[in-house]
This record gives sequence, structure tokens and C-alpha cells, in this order.
Amino acid sequence: MHGFESLAERRVLLALDFTGEVDEVLSQPFRLRFATVDGSEDHTPDFLVLLPGTAVLVDVQPAHLIKDEDAVKFAAAQRAAAAAGWRYVVVTGWRRHVAAGLDALSARRRPMADRLGLHGDLLELVQERPRRFGELVDATSLPAVARAHAVHLLWHRRLAVDLAQPLGDAAWIYPAGRRR
Repeated sequence: MHGFESLAERRVLLALDFTGEVDEVLSQPFRLRFATVDGSEDHTPDFLVLLPGTAVLVDVQPAHLIKDEDAVKFAAAQRAAAAAGWRYVVVTGWRRHVAAGLDALSARRRPMADRLGLHGDLLELVQERPRRFGELVDATSLPAVARAHAVHLLWHRRLAVDLAQPLGDAAWIYPAGRRR
């Protein structure tokens, strides 16, 4: 439950939630005051993300909305992050299929009962070999129900998918933690 000011920021929080590696997210963690040739400016970064062993300062601004004065603020934030030993990133957008994939996966993030034993079936099938999503669910006794369970397992990182490709029946599904 973190604050966000735009749908773009909400999408970043969703992606961070999906990674499962985040220790904490601080919304608008501080106001940075810095000098420019025109005087002083200030900037409030959107998030400070604490990861095991490191931190990432994040600004979120759609690429088409970035103005020259924003670039100056981002440069100042990058220098401040470097001085603190943090990494810095500006999120300017997402490939459409990545955003759609995250949205689809997040729909199944809540706890889910597995009374039919489909989780075990799905996990066992990908241990044999990576499979395309459609092939994976079709190999179960209840493909329509297995779809929801497979998405749940993907969100919880018990199965893995490359979101650089569209999430659909042709997407390759792997055991979690296995290199592709």
C-alpha cells in the first residue's frame, strides 16, 4: 500500500511487487534542492526502492512529457543517488504487452485454493521441459481451470515467463529460477 500520483507510477509499483525482491518502497522519499545556472531548483523523486544490498532512486515520467527542465532535475537526482551509493532510473514507459502481461498476472495474486491439485500438475509438467502456455494448460485434466492456476503460479514466481514477449498461449513457461 504505497502512494502514487499517476497510473504510470502505479504500474511501476505493480512491477516492483511482481519481482518479489523488494524490501521496501518509500514514496516521495525526500525533496532535493540543487543549484543551476539559473538559480536554485528542487525536485522530489517518486520512489526510493530498497532491495537486498542496494537501493534504487526512481523517477517516473512518460517520455513524451519530459521537458528540458525535467532532464535537469533527473540529472541532479542521478548525482544525488550516486553520492549516496544508490542506483538511479527514470521509467519513461512500458512496451504495451509488458503492461498487459503484468495486469493479467496481478489479477491472480490473491491466495487461491488448489482443491483439484492443479498446482502440482503444472509444476511437474514444466520440470520435464519448458512448455508454451497453451500446451501447458492443455496437458492438465481441466485446461480452463488450469489457466487461472498457471497465472497464479506465475505471479507468485513458482513458474516463470519472459515478459519481453507477449503473455499468451505461445509464451514459453519455465520452472521458476531456471535460466532460459
